[in-house]
Amino acid sequence: METIITSKILLTCAIPLVSALLIMASGSRPNLRETWSIAGAGLTFLSVVNVLPHILAGGSYECVLFTLYPGISVKFHLDGLGILFAGTASFLWILAGFYCIGYMRGLNEHAQTRFYVCYAVSVGGAMGAAFAGNLFTLYLFYEIVSIFTYPLVAHHQDAEGYEGARKYIIYLMFTSKAFLLPAMILIYVQCGTLDFCYNGIVNGIFPTETSRWLVTVSYLLCLFGFAKAGIMPLHSWLPSAMVAPTPVSALLHAVVVVKVGVFSTCRVMLSIFGTKLLHDYGLGLFTAYFVSFTIVVASIIALTKTNLKARLAYSTISQLSYIILGVAMLTPNGVTGGLIHIVNHAFSKITLFFAAGAIFVASGKKDINEMGGLGHRMPLTMLAFGIASLSMIGAPPVSGFVTKWFLALATMDLHNTLLLVVLLVSSLLNAGYFVPIFLQSFYGTPPAADAGQTGSLERSPLVMLMVVPLCITSLLSVLFGLYPDLFLRIINLMVGA
Repeated sequence: METIITSKILLTCAIPLVSALLIMASGSRPNLRETWSIAGAGLTFLSVVNVLPHILAGGSYECVLFTLYPGISVKFHLDGLGILFAGTASFLWILAGFYCIGYMRGLNEHAQTRFYVCYAVSVGGAMGAAFAGNLFTLYLFYEIVSIFTYPLVAHHQDAEGYEGARKYIIYLMFTSKAFLLPAMILIYVQCGTLDFCYNGIVNGIFPTETSRWLVTVSYLLCLFGFAKAGIMPLHSWLPSAMVAPTPVSALLHAVVVVKVGVFSTCRVMLSIFGTKLLHDYGLGLFTAYFVSFTIVVASIIALTKTNLKARLAYSTISQLSYIILGVAMLTPNGVTGGLIHIVNHAFSKITLFFAAGAIFVASGKKDINEMGGLGHRMPLTMLAFGIASLSMIGAPPVSGFVTKWFLALATMDLHNTLLLVVLLVSSLLNAGYFVPIFLQSFYGTPPAADAGQTGSLERSPLVMLMVVPLCITSLLSVLFGLYPDLFLRIINLMVGA
């Protein structure tokens, strides 16, 4: 039985890595190379689905590869939170695989083999983080994601690409070394272990006699050590990384990088510190107020951006903090709203970035002011963009509404008017920077260079390889808004306990 459990956990982490090796070996044969990418994505998702029934029944999977020191080991443990993240990332990798073919071939991008290899290893790193059974293992895979996404950000290998990638890696590697490593040392000294607590989210692993000052310092170091979460002021790497190809932006903002950041932050809050300790020391409410600043300010900055990917980047910074805000409110409704946004944001935001990439490949446009009338030539793309925008705003029946419903309930549980106002104001700001894009595309005046041009821009086979995935993700956003039951059931495995 132990061998079976170990193999199931390791298989899911190994498939993306094996896929990367096969892609590398098939570099001179593009069709085979891309087949390995999609096959790896599909098998990874199926391996996650294979363990889902056991998790839904209240079980878990665990294995220890080896122990470095008492309380410090490379350990895997799969529970509800892990499978929520792993299932989302692996499924979206399938759609991203098809999308990448259309984008990379449509623009005749160079170094495509390197691109697909790094893409696969990055998703493998995300699977390892999702399955991590302790803070040490989580840290290892967190760093793997940072290292293998660096070549993706620098993909164009020009001055702008190298500058964006340099900022990206400095921010992420510096914070993990300067903050997260000391946090791990402090936690180990206080607790004698780095293993996560899996007996509910209330108690955490800290002994009752632990120094309040040391707990607070450890918590703040963890909060800022996971800079992938995009909390201000450690956020500017994210817009700078937009120099990468759009499939990379989708990977950064929806599937892997930022989700590893917020997943890691939530995992540490719930499975290292626990809701009781965070509440008793006032750290939960402090975090909620702190990330509220990011939610509002990032939305205001997004209003000022006319480059579509830049606006989406600041939207991501704002939306990620919803996840941490929900968990920081430390109520069942808050934790539910925060964790379900891992899924809801992923599907909606990848739709938005997929749409931005399709627009660029089909029309060459990046600036919102140049997109007047584009909706008539790319109706499927812009309708999907509109649906995903409604999710970001939090309008029913799209999935983002479920997030904001639970977050609003949590503010009322706490009788906290200020946090409720933050949610309402941020939703209005979301509408302020998304709705004009949609209206401009259908009712705006086309640029002089496009005057008189008609005909669909979505008929090309390569463009359709991009349009079909974004239509699927937008429709799934609606489906998850109408039927969020599966995700709520998974989350309740933790929250209910």
